[in-house]
Amino acid sequence: MADEMAWSSSVEDARKLRDALDAAGKKLVFTNGCFDLLHAGHVRYLRQARALGDALLVALNSDASVRALKGPSRPVTSQEDRAEIMRALASVDCVVVFDEPRVTKLIKSIKPHIYAKGGDYTIDSLDSGERAALEKIGARIEILPLVPGRSTTSTLVRLMQSETTPVASIKYSAHEPEASTLRLAILGSGRGTNFDAVHRAIEQGTLDADIRVVISDVADAPILQKARELGYEAIHLEAGTAAKMSAASQKQLCDILRKHEVHVVVCAGFMRILTELVLDDFQDRIVNIHPSLLPKFKGRNAWVRAIEEGELESGCTVHLVTGEIDGGRILAQETVPIQLGDTPEQLYERIQEQEHKLLPRVLAEWRARGLPTE
Repeated sequence: MADEMAWSSSVEDARKLRDALDAAGKKLVFTNGCFDLLHAGHVRYLRQARALGDALLVALNSDASVRALKGPSRPVTSQEDRAEIMRALASVDCVVVFDEPRVTKLIKSIKPHIYAKGGDYTIDSLDSGERAALEKIGARIEILPLVPGRSTTSTLVRLMQSETTPVASIKYSAHEPEASTLRLAILGSGRGTNFDAVHRAIEQGTLDADIRVVISDVADAPILQKARELGYEAIHLEAGTAAKMSAASQKQLCDILRKHEVHVVVCAGFMRILTELVLDDFQDRIVNIHPSLLPKFKGRNAWVRAIEEGELESGCTVHLVTGEIDGGRILAQETVPIQLGDTPEQLYERIQEQEHKLLPRVLAEWRARGLPTE
């Protein structure tokens, strides 16, 4: 009976599995997560991950680790139950429970051949320590697509909205905010990597905020698809053909922001110019992240111009949005050295790594900085 209840394996057992597979010319796939409310999206993701190799190891956050990442009301189910459910899946060959917030130590110890992660991440947005460990052991990194409409976020929202389901007491910070929670609107025109970073910070409990709505001027922008998959309201706003948003679209934007009772508007790769039609209503409450050390290199392709002009460093700046493009009050900056032989793509990748840390940090400090919310 004791063996039947040993749903999780030791690190040593996991390493033995990896070595046996390696000796046979086979591959161990490794993934990790909290999995505290298993749903169809998880099951399909795990099947996809297993198909990448010959065995799948799931590193499961312990209860203490989940609480550290997501707050005192999580996990929804205990680590013992989660491990038992996970191990019962046909696609899962091994489960290891770990206490740290990150799996860097496990990666170094087990040395998996393939690392799988869900589509709410990109290779660029992976934790830098985990990514460095994977690169050092030569593991292949695979980002698997999310299953539309299947996420823990959207599942909890549906449960909490059900009058017959007795789970209304579950606290989920991104959709059941406290009075002090910062209510955000995210504006973006592209991939949404900074949106990813803000969402991740909320899930990990380092940012007390609620993303009320995600808005894009591009109908098929990836940021909108990501937002929908994560259970957020996502809106395409027709903005006209000029760089400056039309008056009608700016009025519509204000209506949307008021409807969602937004405290702070976050421009995260939003490539349109706002005017006083919006700026006056949300004065000092619109923030932008820009890939340079302002006031240097305002406008587009800032990192390219930094290389062309022989700068020794670049970086990123979080600033308030005003009528002057990239000219508002600077809230915080991070410096990124320009290395000899850097291409624009290499430099931009390193700048974005800092953006993904800086923007959530500034938002987390919003009230402490004395910035307005109304």
